[in-house]
Amino acid sequence: MAGIKEIRTKIKSVQNTRKITKAMEMVAASKMRKAQDRMRAGRPYATKVREIAAHLMQANPDYTHPYMIERSDVRAVGVVVVSTDKGLCGGLNTNIMRLVLSRLKEFEQKGIKVQATAFGNKGLGVLTRIGANLVSQEVQLGDRPNLDRLIGAIKVQIDDFVDGKIDAVYLATNRFVNTMKQEPTFMRLLPLPGGLKDPFQVLNKISTEKSNVLVESQYGWDYIYEPDAKTVIDDLLMRYVEGLVYQAVAENMACEQSARMVAMKAASDNAKKVIGDLQLVYNKTRQAAITKEISEIVGGAAAV
Repeated sequence: MAGIKEIRTKIKSVQNTRKITKAMEMVAASKMRKAQDRMRAGRPYATKVREIAAHLMQANPDYTHPYMIERSDVRAVGVVVVSTDKGLCGGLNTNIMRLVLSRLKEFEQKGIKVQATAFGNKGLGVLTRIGANLVSQEVQLGDRPNLDRLIGAIKVQIDDFVDGKIDAVYLATNRFVNTMKQEPTFMRLLPLPGGLKDPFQVLNKISTEKSNVLVESQYGWDYIYEPDAKTVIDDLLMRYVEGLVYQAVAENMACEQSARMVAMKAASDNAKKVIGDLQLVYNKTRQAAITKEISEIVGGAAAV
């Protein structure tokens, strides 16, 4: 059995750890509210711009944007991975990277080349370790997503798509469901998927076929463009890309703070339980030492 001094040192160490996890829990709870408000504020815009882009795919405009052209033969794709910069947020990064690695394996089995863009240190580290073809990256995103930095990193993928070097662009991120649940998602960003109602619907298929979760329409869509179709569609689809990328990062940040708060609360509760167990062992050890000392004194007095 460990000595009294060793147990006391261990209790002190666990108490110090609990102070840290408790402080991190409180900081995460403070940041979580702001991140969730920012995420919820952006959802209606992301959903609506996605619906408008889907309706545009069903219309017959005079001008066809490169983002709307479905490639018949997919030989190469781009994958944008959104992760966190810091750890201590439970299995958040593990879940999204497990999904990404599964999709990369499926692409490899089909003979499809993949080039990747990483948002966040954790995703960057995993992609670097597996030797992925990393074409751009952006780390240290902070607590608020900066659109200029995000577009700067993803522009490489978009330019390659327009130039025909890749045939599709996919976006992998965590979707916020509630404080206790975050859902890893893998969705197609380009070309336009053709009408997904939820902009963060999980797509299990990696083929270019349209998903069966389309927005049902009983009528055709047509628009009158002012000043002209090219100007309006170019601007709309640029907003579509910006809106979905920004929302993906905002969702991931909300997930990060929620997961970190839950993880740190669990760590604080576990530390409290460990302290209680160590305190019990400490009291038993101290009592045994006192009993032994008294027995020695009594025994010595009886001998005299």
